[in-house]
Amino acid sequence: MIELRPNLKTAPRPKRCKSPAGYPHLLLLLTLLSTLVVWQSPSTVAQRETPNNKGYTESLRFQDVAPGIEYGQITSGHASKDDRTGPWFINVLRIDLKRARLKIVHALDEGVGLETVSSMASRYHATAATNGGYFRVNGTYRGECVGLLLLNGKLISEPHNDRAEFGLINAGTTTEVIFGHLKFSGKISVGSRMRTVQGLNRPVSPDEVIVFTPEFHRTTLTSPEGIEVVVRRGRVVSVGDLKGSSEIPADGYVISAVGKSREWVKDNVPKGATISFSWHLNSIEPGDDQKWRRAYSILGAGPQLIRNGKIAITNLQEKITPAFATDGHPRTAIAKLASGKLLLLTVDGRQPGESIGMPLNVLADLLLELGAVEAMNLDGGGSTTMVLNDKVVNKPSDATGERPVSDAILVFPKPN
Repeated sequence: MIELRPNLKTAPRPKRCKSPAGYPHLLLLLTLLSTLVVWQSPSTVAQRETPNNKGYTESLRFQDVAPGIEYGQITSGHASKDDRTGPWFINVLRIDLKRARLKIVHALDEGVGLETVSSMASRYHATAATNGGYFRVNGTYRGECVGLLLLNGKLISEPHNDRAEFGLINAGTTTEVIFGHLKFSGKISVGSRMRTVQGLNRPVSPDEVIVFTPEFHRTTLTSPEGIEVVVRRGRVVSVGDLKGSSEIPADGYVISAVGKSREWVKDNVPKGATISFSWHLNSIEPGDDQKWRRAYSILGAGPQLIRNGKIAITNLQEKITPAFATDGHPRTAIAKLASGKLLLLTVDGRQPGESIGMPLNVLADLLLELGAVEAMNLDGGGSTTMVLNDKVVNKPSDATGERPVSDAILVFPKPN
């Protein structure tokens, strides 16, 4: 991942994680664009497949690797120590979503734990794959997502710091990919009494209520400092005060609360009570709620790079430090073309003389040259990985090779 550690750490959720840092800009124009505040409504922008030509992609030639899936490589820039000029080694997948499909998966098919991209691709027999979002690197919750993860309609993790997300919508004969920013709201209700839920399937911070669902793990993995309520089929079956690591029922969930929320649960949630848990995701961009409700899977990472055909880097709005954006790092990105096709792209880095990584403004410029009208950054650094036909085709920057990560984006040809 562009790790959630200093050379790429995500800033903590309330005591959850650390936040990535930022990069200096290539040109004054790009600097201005990259600091643009973009919680904006969609605007009409003249768009074409290759609207911006700075010569990054002159060496790119795509080849068909499976129905609807094309693969190409770019070697660009010249040998230097300047991460604005390269050299770079870039891998690109171009996907026709009428003939191919995407699937987002979590490592080990749980809410915690780590697995390499190549292992996930192999388990699912995917033609191609890249790494996905940010995650917790160490500790009991190692591999827990730091950002939104919705898999087949089931919410695994809530959004983090207003970070960018992309979603998959089943649109008949094709898959539509949408981009934006979402906020989470949740609550538990017992009769007329209600308490706000701060998140799902993660460590509980002071005074919080966190709900653990069966998709997370066998137990909550919590320490015995709060109260845990086990719910099955809408009814409270047990209440354990100063209890942790409760087993999560397949037909229910566990409510875990500490501090002031623990006291509220003790006073308002008795064994045998009827209880409900509800959550909503709402778009920060006005008018986009309806399309997000159609998404069956969503992955968060960030920041946003391109919006409506224009460079619009939102690292500051997403609480990602400037150094994360302005330094050259290995990068993974996802982008949509005006044609509706999708790009998955990796840029190798930390390899002097071969590929030194990119600042985000250069990455955005590259994607614009490739024809992107919407794009966002994914986890990068040592996490940056692309797999094609069971082979890692990029060169991960960790000395140990391919890094285990929390989730992956898998690509398959559609059945005939």
